[in-house]
Amino acid sequence: MANNNPAHIVLTNVRLSYVHLDKPYSNNGGEPKYSATILVPKSDVAAKQKMDAAIAAATQRAREKKGNTFPLQPKTSVHDGDGLRPSDNMPFGDECHGHWVFTASSKQQPDCRDQYKQPLLDGSELYSGVYAHVGVTFFGYDSGSNKGIGVGLETVMKARDGESLGGGRANADDDFADIDASAPATAPQQGRIIGYDSNTFAPIYG
Repeated sequence: MANNNPAHIVLTNVRLSYVHLDKPYSNNGGEPKYSATILVPKSDVAAKQKMDAAIAAATQRAREKKGNTFPLQPKTSVHDGDGLRPSDNMPFGDECHGHWVFTASSKQQPDCRDQYKQPLLDGSELYSGVYAHVGVTFFGYDSGSNKGIGVGLETVMKARDGESLGGGRANADDDFADIDASAPATAPQQGRIIGYDSNTFAPIYG
């Protein structure tokens, strides 16, 4: 059944970063949530139009509920990856260049699927750097003086693998490629201590 919420959109072939979809994650001591940062290519003009329309719909809904106390042009969670992070005025990471960037989160675990639309059983398939399709809903929030448009993460479908962001974990095949595994390693035979070095006091074995 199609989602009739105009603030809900599906973005295809985006890239994920800072992925926390296996278990909720607490950022700066806040409430733990499932989340991912979404990187939308600026070349995808249709995707930007979708986001703008969803933000407008979420703004209208918030103003219907809150009245004129909710701004006509609220701050949004979508940022220019070629600009500065609003949190610290530092440049976004290299992976964000040429993209629109936003973080989407949810208290409930999103419905995650593999490339074949089947329920995703291995959470490691969704990692920082993977390409995916996502279903997100924009919504208005009002916490006193803090008003704006946030993004809820509802569905994720893996599209294809990508280069891991942040270096990823070490690979044992690479680390131990030069080690001869044909025979078990044996401990060096040190013998018994026959004296000590007069300068360093290190033991001398005989």
